[in-house]
Amino acid sequence: QVQLVESGGGLVQPGGSLRLSCAASGNIFRIGDMGWFRQAPGKQRTWVATVGRDGTMSYLASVKGRFTISRDNAKNTVYLQMSSLEPEDAAVYYCTMRVAAISGITTDYWGQGTQVTVSS
Repeated sequence: QVQLVESGGGLVQPGGSLRLSCAASGNIFRIGDMGWFRQAPGKQRTWVATVGRDGTMSYLASVKGRFTISRDNAKNTVYLQMSSLEPEDAAVYYCTMRVAAISGITTDYWGQGTQVTVSS
């Protein structure tokens, strides 16, 4: 089993910055893609950003240039640096990782979510 623990959410004023972290632990042989999703009240969970094991990054158009996703493979951790935050960015943010066990079985795991509130 694998656990993903998120941290770094909170309240920030419009234009401010936050850094989210998500660390994985447990039965891990290798982690492929790492990513972030978000879910605002009354809306579906939507993809925000992904970083591949080779460092290749992709972003939702509305956050490109404001958010930066990164990873530390040695720490099994993914980060999301968010800048120039807008009220529309407010949501619960979830990390996800594609984890391969030594058995070869690959599973997608999710964090518990961390609240990001953007308000003056």
